[in-house]
Amino acid sequence: MEGTRKGKRRVQYFPKELTVAEQTALLGDIRKIIRQVPLFIPTMPRSGRPMSVRMTNAGMLGWVTDKARGYRYQATHPETGASWPAIPPRLIALWEKLAGYPHRPEACLINYYGGTAKMGLHQDRDEDEFEAPVLSVSLGDRAIFRVGGTTRKGPTRKLELASGDVVVLGGADRLAYHGIDCVLPGTSDLLDEGGRFNLTLRRVTKPA
Repeated sequence: MEGTRKGKRRVQYFPKELTVAEQTALLGDIRKIIRQVPLFIPTMPRSGRPMSVRMTNAGMLGWVTDKARGYRYQATHPETGASWPAIPPRLIALWEKLAGYPHRPEACLINYYGGTAKMGLHQDRDEDEFEAPVLSVSLGDRAIFRVGGTTRKGPTRKLELASGDVVVLGGADRLAYHGIDCVLPGTSDLLDEGGRFNLTLRRVTKPA
């Protein structure tokens, strides 16, 4: 599931990129962030329907959504008004290793999947900079990741993501439709509460 040349498909999969020790350390970083900017329930534009994941952010900008203002990036937590904490250095180092992009990410979405939480097929297209890839890290229970092309009705592929796996969407697949069909409970003991964290690094603005 990987292409290398510009313009070719570039869904890159890095299984077991993080060791168990590295996963544990990164989870500690995420827990510290959540203590500062708690998980909240995002809601869909127009309908106000709550999403099944809970989320928060780190970085200069954070992705949020609600009925009134829709999908957007902003510098503060939508409920507390607190500024987002810095992206953990471990994640910055991972970006610099795998992203193949010379500028740092500005946002880290932290999505928590508990119980029957899932994420429908969608594109990450609220950013101004599509030359930068989207890099996602899995922590906790395994999940069924689905990815397709740049049209919603195109064919899709499935990939079972384990804790410590990394996926990068770049090149022609930067705007690929993707989502999480389901989480497989009890497949990891990393999180005491069970479930899964997905950490998504994004560059939002074009470099000056």
